[in-house]
Amino acid sequence: MLTVHADSRGRALAVEGAWIADAGPRDRLLAAHPGARVRTWPGILTPGLVNPHGNELLEEAYHPDPREADELGAGPVTGDALAALAMDDARWGASVRRGVQRMLAHGTVRAACEELRNPAVRAALNRSAMAGTGRVGRPGGTPSLDPYACGLPVEFAPPRERHSAARFAVFDVRDEAELAERGAGSCVATVVDGRLVYRRR
Repeated sequence: MLTVHADSRGRALAVEGAWIADAGPRDRLLAAHPGARVRTWPGILTPGLVNPHGNELLEEAYHPDPREADELGAGPVTGDALAALAMDDARWGASVRRGVQRMLAHGTVRAACEELRNPAVRAALNRSAMAGTGRVGRPGGTPSLDPYACGLPVEFAPPRERHSAARFAVFDVRDEAELAERGAGSCVATVVDGRLVYRRR
């Protein structure tokens, strides 16, 4: 079924399956696709973000289960604290699933990684909604779930055009300047391959 995603500026994307079928002003898309399901979002539609620290966030950090928050906190566990944990393949897989979900909650649709050395991490990422993309060497900056907080230029996935993959995010801000100021924590929805994989409640 074709779905029109529209933002508060009147910009819209028509998504069919995993692909963008049309893009443009909301009124034109609704007229061109009568009977489409319509999702109207607060804020702005943008291409999804690329997080430059895929290895650091998925292979060199543990994302605690909420039930572990009293002991480990809510943020990623790294360094000596990670080394002190008993990590097996099952625990790594669960950590990657939670880490990916937290990245999706920041509008991220791709994680930039060198080759992942941990097979359990690699397998969990391959099964997830997050696409991996290559990188060479360490990117610098500070690893963060929010790409706007890592101290590097923010990179977006390829632009949202007709016949391109439907991978985009919605941020509850007025414009790109406010997004840069408030950061990716303002994400209200993330779509990957046409599927709504994150929606803020």
